[in-house]
Amino acid sequence: MTPPDECAGVRYLVDDVSAAIEFYTSHLGFTLHANPAPAFADVIRGPLRLLLSGPASSGARATPSDITGPGGNRIHLIVSDLEAEITRLRDAGVAFRSDVVSGPGGRQILLADPAGNLIELFESSAPAR
Repeated sequence: MTPPDECAGVRYLVDDVSAAIEFYTSHLGFTLHANPAPAFADVIRGPLRLLLSGPASSGARATPSDITGPGGNRIHLIVSDLEAEITRLRDAGVAFRSDVVSGPGGRQILLADPAGNLIELFESSAPAR
């Protein structure tokens, strides 16, 4: 098992690995770690390793055939200024999948990568430490 102090990996199935690399590195601050595209690539942001698996990857081939498209799961990225991030991303042409939602823990908005996988931008209501 991976030691708890190493990166946590999340696999996202994508239909275009190059488009996914461009999206995550250009808009969300990930850096490219490995790129054996067109089958697969991975990008890293802090402790998160995002595995971008194209249709030819073993990860995509292992997915049961009755599972299609993205689910309700998503990665959760914490931001310090949600409005500034929304403006920056909208100015870059990124479309959002929800409006800003506020709750007792903070505010959030959803966007999707080019394959439709969800990403949540979250600003905590707790005072910064």
